[in-house]
Formats: sequence, structure tokens, C-alpha cells
Amino acid sequence: MRKTNKNEKVSALKDFYSRERRVPGYNEMLKLFNYKSKNAVYGLLRRLESEGYISIKSRKISLSGRITGQVRLLGAIQAGFPSPAEEELLDTISLDEFLIDKPDATFMLKVSGDSMINAGIHPGDLVLIERGCQPKNNDIVIANVDGEWTIKYYFRDGKNVRLEPANSKYQTIRPKDSLEIAGVVKTVIRKY
Repeated sequence: MRKTNKNEKVSALKDFYSRERRVPGYNEMLKLFNYKSKNAVYGLLRRLESEGYISIKSRKISLSGRITGQVRLLGAIQAGFPSPAEEELLDTISLDEFLIDKPDATFMLKVSGDSMINAGIHPGDLVLIERGCQPKNNDIVIANVDGEWTIKYYFRDGKNVRLEPANSKYQTIRPKDSLEIAGVVKTVIRKY
């Protein structure tokens, strides 16, 4: 199997799982992989199993974390005083499901600049933003202010709105002509 062909098949399987949250049946796989026989599907599944994408036990197919995006949850860690820790598999979770409440209303941006550094948002971080929710005081929002985009704390005083940075080097922003709130920041992601 050519590498690009395998990657296409894996991508199709990931897309199906992402939409349906289940493993496709053999008839669905015929269409999904554009195959004409179940033997071709079976051969592909055996190759995917040997590479760790799936497992097959008693003719039941399970998708691995490489397909589902799930990560093993092994326990909790003490952030205060040190304590003995035991590793045990508590569950598996999908980071998408954990971080995103409304997938259709969520988008991601990469942060540049340091105006929100004291809020724990650093240059290079990724932020997940949810569209369509009404911002409340002290929410961090993505806003278009007088034609320019920014990320800031949101505050409403009666009819007036102000956007506050989380860095004393920057000033409060008060819209002069226009203000559009694109969404509320729900998650910050930083890779070390």
C-alpha cells in the first residue's frame, strides 16, 4: 500500500470517527475507502492493525488514540505538598471533547504580542474561541476595535465597553467608531 494511499485511508477513518463518534461497519468502509470487496477492506484493516491504528479482537474493531485523538488519563498529581503517586488507567479522553464544548462555534488563533501575558496568555500560545456567546465582564474576548483585531479583557459599564490588557505596558482601549466581538476565549494551549 502506497504511503499516501494509507494516509488517505487513515484520514478518511479519522473524519468518519470525528463525525459519527463510532467505527464504520464493513459496508460503510467499502464506500469510505472506495473499495469493491470486503476482502480489500479486511486487508487494509489488518495493515492498519499492524501499524497500531486499530485493534481487532473477536471480529470487533477498536480505534486507537492515533485515530480518535484520545489520551490516557492516568490519575491526578498533587500541586501542593508532594505525595506518593500511583499510576493507574482511570479513563481515556479526547482532547477535542475535553477542550471544546461547541465544535461548530469554535475556532483557534495563534497569539502574537504580550498584552495578555499577566493573564497567562503568551506569544505563540493557541487560543480556542467560542462564537455566539455573550461576553460577561472579565471574559477574555477577540474583538475588532475600530478596524483592528485584538485579544483583551472585556468590561461593560452601562452602555460603554472597554477592553483591558493584562500587561501594564498597554493602555485600556475604548472603541471610538466600531466594536465587533468575534468570540470569547475558552481555552489557552501552550506547548513546551
